[in-house]
Amino acid sequence: MRIGLQIPSFTWPGTPGSIRATLAEVARTAEEAGFHSVWVMDHFFQIPIVGPAEQEMLEGYSALSYLAGVTERVKLGTLVTGVTYRHPGVLAKTVTTLDVLSGGRAYLGIGAAWFDREHHGLGVPFPPLGERFERLEEALRILRQFWSGKAQPFQGKHYRLAETLSSPPALSRPHPPILIGGMGERKTLRLVARYADACNLFAYAGVPALKSKLEVLRRHCEAEGRAYQEIEKTTLGTVNLDKQSPAQIVQQCRELAGIGIQHAIFNFPRVEQLTGLRAFGKEVIPAVAGL
Repeated sequence: MRIGLQIPSFTWPGTPGSIRATLAEVARTAEEAGFHSVWVMDHFFQIPIVGPAEQEMLEGYSALSYLAGVTERVKLGTLVTGVTYRHPGVLAKTVTTLDVLSGGRAYLGIGAAWFDREHHGLGVPFPPLGERFERLEEALRILRQFWSGKAQPFQGKHYRLAETLSSPPALSRPHPPILIGGMGERKTLRLVARYADACNLFAYAGVPALKSKLEVLRRHCEAEGRAYQEIEKTTLGTVNLDKQSPAQIVQQCRELAGIGIQHAIFNFPRVEQLTGLRAFGKEVIPAVAGL
């Protein structure tokens, strides 16, 4: 099993002046500890489950580009980009640039978007949910075409591109992995089966619910003629080493691996203190590496 780090908050002592140095130290410490990946949220305002909207929030791809320059090995991605935030052609170019400058370490995390306050606050259109899913499917088609190497037109209901030209091409082969976040059975997991290289599910739902979602994904794969094994199964959860022992986290990972999760991504309260990352490196990551 691979272990990833999500960084959902940049509200650290001394902010905003300390953000640059602290973020670099967190990412480097995670890499040294053996984390496989580092992720940031793609939000413009802080989300309610983490803190007040006024808390510090960095633009996702600028933050990842910075992390590409201060790390060497960890994979880099967003959990996840809302399809409404950027035109799909521009998003494809942005992720390709990250992939090239990181040496082939980019993921593209994407979803249908949900946080209406940041849309309204910054003047970003926030269409109804049904239209957001239509746009998500078109964006996925555009991304696949962009990374196919074919500079061809794209004509959709919501997006029209004269040529999907990508120069330089991405370094990742066949392209940066496309990860779709969300647990919706009718639309989201169907899109995973049809277009994605990875899914991301919420660990807080619990193992029985996650197992059920994976069975739904398996059925969608069968309907699409897609090999279920081709899709990387990831989860996002929170760990607190003040309340959980490393042994308990290892057991949690064993349970996730038992239902087919291959990449468990965690965020940490007070990650800037670095102690949790180092403890993971010593006691958790080696223990789950063979799962």
